[in-house]
Formats: sequence, structure tokens, C-alpha cells
Amino acid sequence: MKPTLLLTDPLFLQHDPGEGHPESPARLQRILGVLSRAPVRGTVMASPRSATDAELMAVHTPELLTRLRKLSGHQAQIDADTHVSPDSVDAARLAAGASVQAVEAVMAGQARNAFALVRPPGHHAEPDRAMGFCLLNNAAIAAEAGRRLGAERVLVLDWDVHHGNGTQAAFWGRRDVMYQSVHQFPYYPGTGATPEVGRGAGEGYTVNVGLPGGNSDADYGMLFEELLLPVAEAYRPQLVLVSAGFDPHQHDPIGGMDVTERGFAAMCSAMRALAERVCDGKLVLLLEGGYSLEGLSQSVHACIEVLAGRTDSFPTGDVHTDAKDALAASRQVMKQYWSALS
Repeated sequence: MKPTLLLTDPLFLQHDPGEGHPESPARLQRILGVLSRAPVRGTVMASPRSATDAELMAVHTPELLTRLRKLSGHQAQIDADTHVSPDSVDAARLAAGASVQAVEAVMAGQARNAFALVRPPGHHAEPDRAMGFCLLNNAAIAAEAGRRLGAERVLVLDWDVHHGNGTQAAFWGRRDVMYQSVHQFPYYPGTGATPEVGRGAGEGYTVNVGLPGGNSDADYGMLFEELLLPVAEAYRPQLVLVSAGFDPHQHDPIGGMDVTERGFAAMCSAMRALAERVCDGKLVLLLEGGYSLEGLSQSVHACIEVLAGRTDSFPTGDVHTDAKDALAASRQVMKQYWSALS
């Protein structure tokens, strides 16, 4: 059996947005501590390479990359949420490189699947703008790598509590990358409304489900099984990427959801099963948010166990009325594009 590849590096701990900032080095330190105490059989850990300029420019403008280069080696504030320390830009380039390397290993058949344990996160970074704790968009850069390596269709599923405006923007007018997001709405960054479906050639290839908050594992299970997975199955991606944010965890200080470790494991199981059905298991997870150190680390560990072979299912239970309403609204919008929902 091929291994599950875990990519990380000490440089990610050098990105320090400052005292009291939720996106702290302690996040990755806690994850690595849990993995050290309870290693998962069937995984291998490796250090990644940095992304090249060409890999970054597949998504980002030269102007953004120039602005970031000028911040390298400095302490600075990009916006109210996004701060950099002297090593942050190098860490971001390494995070992007890890995302590309994970895709390369999976596409080449060297790894069963992969998880890039990186920071800073990436899904808010737009082609021309760093924002929302994010400097470079790891998921979009990884998707472009998959396209270069021959995947005609790439799926990016985003379960972070915040909508991935940057990833959506990168592929808004395209159908070779489908973006699906389940997130809290209305909430930062304000995008991700149900009618946002893409435009032109990309119309129908962006799928948004916004939830008001307080939603449980059972709610997410319903949304996966009755909307996200049927559309993904019909799309038949040749590579599956997950923007794996763990801030929907019930103990997260920023998010407002009620998801547990088991819920994340079930979401990961669903995506692994999808990848096994449609693209020979080609699945890559990329670490995004998650600010409860305990919830984050335990949920990441549970997902790594799933990548290595464990299977979990969504807990049953009462489904909230607002989740049913969100599902109905999204299905109503998307069924004009996807007969699987009719």
C-alpha cells in the first residue's frame, strides 16, 4: 500500500503574526505534538520545497508577488487581520510549494494521498491581494499544478468556516476547476452567497452553501450527501483537493459551528471515497483555519487516520431547519446545471 504523505517544515513555525493573533505558530506546534505522541501507521513525513515564481504566477499577479517580496525580512501589517514577520513570505512560498509537491506526489502515484500541514493558510488570498491571514492561495496554486500534470477537471472542496473568496475568484470563469464551499454566512469575508455560481464558461461550476451557524455533524452530512457529493460525482474530477479548515469545530473561538472531530473524519471519509470512485484516490488536503488548539489538533489527527485507511461516517441526529433551508436553496439554484440534483 502506498503511504499517505504528510508535508511540513519548521519554517512554518517562523511565521508569527504577533502576540494574541489567532493564526499563531502554536496551531501547527500542537498538531505536530499530537502526531509525535500518536503517530499514524501508513504515513510518511517529508519537508517540502518552495514554490517557483512560475507556479505562483499561475494564480497571482506579478504586482502581488512584488509587494510580498518587498515585505520579506520585515514586520508589517497588510490589513487589520493579516500581519507578517520577517520569515512570513518565505513560509508562504514554502506552503505553496508543499501544496504543489503534494499534488505532484499523488498525481505520480508516489503517495496514496497527502496532507500539507502548512501555514500561513491560503484560501482568502485573491489573485491580486493578500488578506484574511492569507498571503498566497495554496489551494488555487495546487489546482493549477494538477491541471499542468494532466488533470482535465479538478475539484476544490472547502469546509473552512469562512468562505474561500480567493479560490472562488481564481476560477470564477472556468469549468476546469470546480469550487465547492460549505461555510458560515453571512460572515467574513462576506462572499459565498448561494446565487454565486460562476460566470461565462464557469457558470454552474461554483457551488456555495451558506449556513447561519450552530450547525452540527448531521447537518454537514446532509449537505454532503444531498448536494456536494452528487454534483462532485457528476463532475468526475481527476484530482480532489480539500481546503481543510477546522474552525467549524464546536470549540473554535472564531467560528460559530458545532462540528466535532468525528464530523471532520466523516467529511474526510466522504472525500476519500469520492476520490477512490472517480480518480483512483487522488486526494490532497491543505491546512486552512482552525483556532481551538485541541479541536484543531484532534481533528487533523482524525483526518490523517482516515487518509491512512480508517473510515468514519456522519453521526445521525436531528437536522436543523436552517440547514434544510440552505440545502433547498442551493439545490434549487444548482439543479439547472446538474441533472444529478433533479
